[in-house]
Amino acid sequence: MTTPERPDPAVPTATYRLQLQPGFPFAAAAEAVPYLASLGVSHLHLSPVLEAVPGSPHGYDVVDPARVREELGGEEGLRELSRTARRHGLGLVVDIVPNHMAMSPRHNPALWEVLRDGPSSRRARWFDIDWEAQGGQVLLPVLGGPLGEEADRLKTDGDVLRYYDHVFPLREGTASLPLPQLLDAQWYRPVWWRLARTELNYRRFFSISELIGVRVEDPEVFEATHAKILELLHEGVVDGLRVDHPDGLADPGGYLRRLHEATGGRWTVVEKILADGEALPASWPVAGTTGYDALRHVDGLFMDPDGFGELLGRYRAYAAPQTDRGGDWDATVRRAAYNVLTHELAAETERLTRVASRLCATAPETALRDRAPWALRTALTELLVRLEVYRPYSPEDAATVVTEEAAAEARRAFAVPEEAGAVDVVRDLLLGRYGDGPAHVEFRTRFAQTASALRAKSVEDTAFYRYVPLLSATEVGGEPGGPAVAPDRFHAYCARVQRDWPATGTVLSTHDAKRSADVRAALHVLTECPERWADVLTEVSRAGQAVPDGQTAWAAWQTVFGLGPAEKERVQAALLKHVREAGLFTSWTEQEPPYEEAVARFVTAGPCGVPGRKVAELREALEPHIRANVLGAALVHLTMPGVPDLYQGTEHEYRALVDPDNRRPPRFGEGGDKEAVTRAALALRARRPEVFGTTASYEPLTAVGAAADHCLAFARSGEVVTAVTRLSLRLAESGGWGDTRLPLPRGRWADVREPAREFTGEARVAELFAASPVALLERVPE
Repeated sequence: MTTPERPDPAVPTATYRLQLQPGFPFAAAAEAVPYLASLGVSHLHLSPVLEAVPGSPHGYDVVDPARVREELGGEEGLRELSRTARRHGLGLVVDIVPNHMAMSPRHNPALWEVLRDGPSSRRARWFDIDWEAQGGQVLLPVLGGPLGEEADRLKTDGDVLRYYDHVFPLREGTASLPLPQLLDAQWYRPVWWRLARTELNYRRFFSISELIGVRVEDPEVFEATHAKILELLHEGVVDGLRVDHPDGLADPGGYLRRLHEATGGRWTVVEKILADGEALPASWPVAGTTGYDALRHVDGLFMDPDGFGELLGRYRAYAAPQTDRGGDWDATVRRAAYNVLTHELAAETERLTRVASRLCATAPETALRDRAPWALRTALTELLVRLEVYRPYSPEDAATVVTEEAAAEARRAFAVPEEAGAVDVVRDLLLGRYGDGPAHVEFRTRFAQTASALRAKSVEDTAFYRYVPLLSATEVGGEPGGPAVAPDRFHAYCARVQRDWPATGTVLSTHDAKRSADVRAALHVLTECPERWADVLTEVSRAGQAVPDGQTAWAAWQTVFGLGPAEKERVQAALLKHVREAGLFTSWTEQEPPYEEAVARFVTAGPCGVPGRKVAELREALEPHIRANVLGAALVHLTMPGVPDLYQGTEHEYRALVDPDNRRPPRFGEGGDKEAVTRAALALRARRPEVFGTTASYEPLTAVGAAADHCLAFARSGEVVTAVTRLSLRLAESGGWGDTRLPLPRGRWADVREPAREFTGEARVAELFAASPVALLERVPE
């Protein structure tokens, strides 16, 4: 049964992200539609909907892109959700995963075929496999130990090979062979899981061997993997797309152009993490990013730069971190990058080195010859660790990413100056100075893909957990070394967004966030009172509980301050993930049970025990200032340029830690101040989309008076004014608003939440914020 076609949808006014999972399928989402429509959003934003590994809590491990996931209700369930949404005036935006699929042969029919039939399989081109490595066999890192210890657990069963719950196809005619010969005869080789780090010969998602890279740059692969999503788009079931991890693709720009053409230009945003000062490629035919750049700018408004500096000093005194292991941001990132390249991404580094070595050895240009693999590996490593963005996208782009300054530093890694010429060879290849042949393109592609995996693993998944003076600064897309954002910088960012990407996505909380926006909002306040925070830590430390290490203890105390009262199991789980990601004393692959047990005992006895009450008391004392941050960030997010995306449950106060804590089924309709602000802003966006849309304008407003810096305000299209309080604790300590005023645009302005309150001319800020630390005004028609 098909859903009737409908015209291409307009740009959403606001989206609402739902994390679908077997416990919250399409039917549950449909039940929530009336409530979500009442909020004022225009579209539901669904996590991946295609067939995934059974039981998957997220759906990013797709196994069959040709089918809608049965555990969620199948295709008819999705179509019924679409019909229900449409009856309530809502559309659907769906998350798609072009970069990878699940390395789960028993569930992935395309992969099953490739492992059975090898490189001659009709679907071998789907997967990014290096068939020239490992003797032409795909390494499957699934064994719990070396083969000699696990051989007795590998069993043939008809035409399949079984190992616990793993099932693999057997090449035709090989089922009766003795095990050693049988394994040698396959197009794959089951190996000890630890070999993945250095020996793997397929591209994966970051360092996750359970996800295999897909070659969507191949037109046939694109068509095969996107046919179902395109069908749902063209039949009006789905209206727009979120593209997961475009930086993993061989050619992100080419993929997005093909997607744009195939969808007819539907609203599409990409999960591109922009570094500070980095711009989204102008040639990409998308509406913009998913919004982590907006998150960084909004969060930064509520951080005191001077207070952050003092907090950093207090952290260093308390935790005594080594400079490159959590003491200094840049040094910590650099050391983490070296570690990731030589450990988690060692296989990717070796593949990149092989490509470079082969290219140099066969190049007609003599300048490329006589480059030893070790020298090329060193040059690649030294350049990769110095990148400050995720990846380059073209030879022209590479010049600003792989800079001459970085090359000069990289040369110093060589003891013999003549051997440092490998750095120039690598850089010149990246800049396209030796041509654009297939080998050159492959080298640039592999470099870019390795760079993006390195940035994600070294920054988001390592350094964020080592450098912890302020946990709210270590958020996806964040700049922990200098997280505060001044109002003029925020206004300049918004002006650029409205000019260049007015339909981009914006977010404050996501399924990938380390902490929800409201947890971060509480933590921001610590930049306004670093001395009070340090005093409390000194007091709780006198309790005498055993501290695993200073950095973990500091992070644990901040975690319970940001989260507020919560079950100790939630805090323990988040801290366990924290210390494993940090990799300083334990890790996911080299676990240290005594240390991890000490962390759990510390959490129980300290942050979640009697001493934790002192931190709770500080939080309670700072509650008015936390509330100001929560409401301020929410209102700015909902009225700034771009399309705001609300993560499930964040319309009201929502405190969550890193996944899986933030992926629990949502709770709707809890009310409160934040929900009231959210409803007012969303209703206004829905009623007056032109004021916020692609043809709208953004005008900064500047308060005047002694406390002017504490008021952040802007107008949208001369019809709506947003004003919020920032750094409210500092404001209170300096004596409040006094006679500070906010000059409003011409006309009469009514409070959207309390229409009887009107303002004209220069509004007294104390009056504007009399009942709430935020205000949303609408021009009264003449």
